[in-house]
Amino acid sequence: MSEKNTKSYCESGGCSRKDTYDWMAKMDISDVDGFDLVEVSFKQGVHKEFFHNPAYLQAVTGDMVVVDVGSGYDVGKISLSGELVKLQIKKKRIKPNTEFGKVVRLADKRDLDNLAQARSIEISTMIRARAIVNSLGLDMKIGDVRYQGDLRQATFYYIADGRVDFRELIKVYAREFKIRVKMRQVGARQESALIGGLGSCGRELCCSTWLTDLKSVSTAAARYQNLSFNQTKLSGQCGRLKCCLNFELDYYVEALRTFPKNARKLKTGAGLAKLVKTDIFRKLMFYAYDSERGRSKLYAITPEKAKEIVAMNRKGEEPANLVDLQVMLNIPTEEDQWDYENVGQVVELPPEVRKRRRKNKRRSNQNRKRPSTTQNQRRKPAKSKRQGQKSVPNKSNPNKPKPNPNKPKLKPNRPKPNSGAKRRRPTKKKTDN
Repeated sequence: MSEKNTKSYCESGGCSRKDTYDWMAKMDISDVDGFDLVEVSFKQGVHKEFFHNPAYLQAVTGDMVVVDVGSGYDVGKISLSGELVKLQIKKKRIKPNTEFGKVVRLADKRDLDNLAQARSIEISTMIRARAIVNSLGLDMKIGDVRYQGDLRQATFYYIADGRVDFRELIKVYAREFKIRVKMRQVGARQESALIGGLGSCGRELCCSTWLTDLKSVSTAAARYQNLSFNQTKLSGQCGRLKCCLNFELDYYVEALRTFPKNARKLKTGAGLAKLVKTDIFRKLMFYAYDSERGRSKLYAITPEKAKEIVAMNRKGEEPANLVDLQVMLNIPTEEDQWDYENVGQVVELPPEVRKRRRKNKRRSNQNRKRPSTTQNQRRKPAKSKRQGQKSVPNKSNPNKPKPNPNKPKLKPNRPKPNSGAKRRRPTKKKTDN
């Protein structure tokens, strides 16, 4: 194998996904009984299987071996051997009567070259496979492709909402890629484990690095941890709820047992107090009076005090208020806050000059509503000036000349009515003198 792969570096996908550490192989301890089963990892942890390891091969953890998978030969790396394989079989709940394959030999240079060629054509095969699925109109998505070490078979991992009839698809794949085709359906979480990526925490996805047991996550996990039900923040790369919500769920459930259950409302002399939030780490319960509107004041009470008030309410008694029972938190007051220096007295900034916005006259004229004219709303004719009335000069333009009343008015050139065909002028007959 190349030097990149031996150092757990890869050009595509996660590096050493779901890798295991054989700590017993690093110790100088000889196995007296011996256990012939070994765990072989393919494509850097994407797929793992168990095989019988003959004693004459002397293959140990970290060796590249050629194994018989029934449909041909494949090349993988031994990830676990010895007694640790027994624990791994027990963890995966594999039945004891299961038939396992066999390790044929150690991989040579030719086998490693074929394996490198298989890994190099997987991405192009996946892109072409997705195009074929779209052309056939199947409701499925190809997530990953894994070639066998001998380039005779490929496994296509796909995701679909229901059952898909891909009999025609297998024929097209076999004719296109010249290989035996194996289809395997995976879920949304398994698809993200195959593809890999970065989570919101900035690290690689847990399902693609170390998490093998993918349990279902419910919204109750977020409710116990006092998280807001924001779908975008609680969902992972797969579109489902994050698996890390279950990591600390047991601690939260155990811590909530110390808090009273029937303490959502407390009756006091000052009014009814309702529970706003619960701080599990500081072991405090925050209440606010129902009568106070808007941003009311919160009163922090310990779970023991809340239990006492609940017991008093059951007897028909009420405390005066929550002011005397609240816990004084170390909140910084105005005197304890930092006194920052006025920047305006130290640094002089130039005056801000704002540019005037140019009004778009074109848009303003278009936006103006034109008055709607109807037959009933007609303009009244202008009144004619009385005879002998003096003309009032134009105040807006005093230099404009005054109209001359003795000047004859010109008649407007009105077009003649159209009488159809043009009339020819009569021609005078020529007479002989």
